[in-house]
Amino acid sequence: MASSKDYLDFILEQLSELDDITYRAMMGEYIIYYRGKVVGGIYDGRFLVKPVKSAVKMMPEAGLELPYEGAKEMLLVDNVENKEFLRNLLEAMYEELPAPKVKKKK
Repeated sequence: MASSKDYLDFILEQLSELDDITYRAMMGEYIIYYRGKVVGGIYDGRFLVKPVKSAVKMMPEAGLELPYEGAKEMLLVDNVENKEFLRNLLEAMYEELPAPKVKKKK
């Protein structure tokens, strides 16, 4: 089931207090980037983030869910209505996220 553009727009609005939030559409879903690093995405109408230590610490009750078949599990963000929480979550996660892969020139 693909995620709706309306839900993407809602999540982007909730993250609007952060600088440099971008997204990329992929197979009906959306990958969310913060300052160039993948933080998570929108899959089947759910906002999921990578299960780095700071995210687990901030959301100890969050369940691990599969974004799609064959993927690594991610944390479900239930508190999407709280802009301040989302801002703090992504800021806390940033340092733990891997740097973007550099594409080799052909």
